[in-house]
Amino acid sequence: MSFRNFIEQLQSDRLLQEINKSHSPYLEVSKTAIKHNDPILFNNVAGHKIIMNIIASRQLMAAALGTTPKQMVHYLSGIEPEGETVLVDSTPSLEIIEPEVDLSKIPIPTFFPKDGGPYITAGVVISQYNGVSNASVHRLMVTGKDTLVGRLVENRHTYNLQKAASLAGEPLPIAVVIGIDPVVLLATTTRVPKGKEFQYASALLGRPVELFRLGNGIRIPHAEWVLEGYIDPVIAVDEGPFVDITNTIDIIRQQPLIKITKIMHRTNPIYHAIMPAGGEHKMLMGVPYEPLILKEVGKVCDVRNVVLSEGGCSYLHAIVSIARTAHDDGRKAIDAAFAAHKSLKHVVVVDDDINIFDISDVEYALATRFRADKDLVIHSNVRGSSLDPMCSPDGKSAKMGLDATKTPGQEWKFMRPGMEEN
Repeated sequence: MSFRNFIEQLQSDRLLQEINKSHSPYLEVSKTAIKHNDPILFNNVAGHKIIMNIIASRQLMAAALGTTPKQMVHYLSGIEPEGETVLVDSTPSLEIIEPEVDLSKIPIPTFFPKDGGPYITAGVVISQYNGVSNASVHRLMVTGKDTLVGRLVENRHTYNLQKAASLAGEPLPIAVVIGIDPVVLLATTTRVPKGKEFQYASALLGRPVELFRLGNGIRIPHAEWVLEGYIDPVIAVDEGPFVDITNTIDIIRQQPLIKITKIMHRTNPIYHAIMPAGGEHKMLMGVPYEPLILKEVGKVCDVRNVVLSEGGCSYLHAIVSIARTAHDDGRKAIDAAFAAHKSLKHVVVVDDDINIFDISDVEYALATRFRADKDLVIHSNVRGSSLDPMCSPDGKSAKMGLDATKTPGQEWKFMRPGMEEN
């Protein structure tokens, strides 16, 4: 399903709220959007259209994938990045080629007063160097009419490609695509082998993803907006502040400058913006880690389901459901979850009779099946997430695992009347 087809489906299902009142991209769009977690289309933002929250919930993301919220992690974990892509000789993304590069003519929002500038938040950065390619989402701050700066997380694929090009004194050719098929967008946020993002998207879709080759050699999927350019091998500038996944302000860092050399778009393009720390941000940043945790825990015990909880920013807290058969299954599941998701901060392991999508049921497990002096696991002075405001300047934090499963051999003590024992 294409980006526009998905929007049409949202309209047909009466899930899309349209706002015709004129909005400024400076703070007004975000002020309205922050009140919603449902899909919302602004029809007049400086004469342009902006859509937000198109996959801002598990229901919406599962619908895009053709599965259910509870089965989504199993669906994602069962798909290998081995789909086919096809190179096409035309794309609606190039219907309009702007005569000059001026990023101020794109309705890029400034979300919060303390932001370093307008931010592209749903832009997929596609790069290639020495035959290796990558596609991933990066927050991109506008610094001038033809310049951006993006947060390139250390040792991730884009960072490594840029570093290799920089060491050779060469610019890294890139394209930034905005407004793409939501399943393709999800695929670019998922940890897959280098260069396999579009193959993974094809596998998820069950059909080949069409790619078009730009003048700088970068192959792009069909998109509403396309920015062609390169990452400078030498120049670095301030990036930030920015409100990230934890709904706290991330720090300013020196990051490589991005030079935009061409702007292209569809006729009457629809700009996709992701609300920082909103539901869509959480879905795209957190959900791709759930199948990784499921697979890793599945290596050590009988895992049933995994969710990164909304209260944990859909990123820092995991709830893992297992069918416990050995005394140390809970501890092994905790360690495996931390191994799968390095930024994870807290893990709760529960029995498979607990509904991990109901936080009250999880709390019930903690109340009746967890004892702190026996079932608590603490890892001190370990790597944390740079987005966690409790993380120390050197990147260290502490992690906690809670084994809230029944005591082996005493399962009868934990039975709830009316519920079958698993």
